[in-house]
Amino acid sequence: MPLWTLFGLQHGKATTPWPGREGSNGQDGLLGMPRFESEKCGEGCDLCAASCPTSAITVEKDATGPGRLAVDYGRCVVCQLCVEACPDGAAVPSPDWAFGVRSRADLQLHGNPFDKEAPARHAESRAGFRRSLHIRHVDAGSCNGCESELQALNNPFYNLHRLGIFFTNSPRFADLLLVTGPVTYTMREPLRRAYEAMPLPRWVMAVGTCAVSGGIAGGGYACSNGLEDVLPVDLYLPGCPPNPAAMIEAFLMFLDRMPQRARGGRLAD
Repeated sequence: MPLWTLFGLQHGKATTPWPGREGSNGQDGLLGMPRFESEKCGEGCDLCAASCPTSAITVEKDATGPGRLAVDYGRCVVCQLCVEACPDGAAVPSPDWAFGVRSRADLQLHGNPFDKEAPARHAESRAGFRRSLHIRHVDAGSCNGCESELQALNNPFYNLHRLGIFFTNSPRFADLLLVTGPVTYTMREPLRRAYEAMPLPRWVMAVGTCAVSGGIAGGGYACSNGLEDVLPVDLYLPGCPPNPAAMIEAFLMFLDRMPQRARGGRLAD
């Protein structure tokens, strides 16, 4: 008997029962997106905005009191520099990692986080894909951080195939085009060709802050500000990189098998 077979029999199943049943999602102790409480901001303070490398934080000055804090989680690279710079506790660390959304506006901290959800593109066509989804991944200039997390989806712990979700080598067999990286100018045409080769209905997912908004490299000499400049995006998942559990939640949320938890820049329990 091969040693790996004996090892498996001795240790039992390695695959987590999550998300179908209670179990570990593998993200215990994870440092996620920072949380913000603008009411704690000191008057005239903009240290968090000044420290942000991607301009995800802006402070609108108000002569009557502290400035209004605006946060775009679609630009956040989870560097925690804002947490380190804030002297008033308005920016604090959190374990919030499940920021998959259908609307780009839900990544912006504003108003009521439980506003009515915007209708999804081709939502009526997703019913036939809820138990089986095929994904074509295209690297459009990534640093390979997102790719390392994507690879973990097929390890024994996450075992993505058990959920009926598969990666395919050809866009002609794909339902969802998953794009990582800030989209370099040389990758624009290959992306369009991959999208046009997909059968209808077809959807597009931006994975990682680079694909959502351009990230650190956005607007540079070699790339655009993310995927929206090139293709219509149906699913956004920021993070640098987003972890495998966040990707699984985003896939299942897209297929209406899990609720969307992030609304208005806030994560619902």
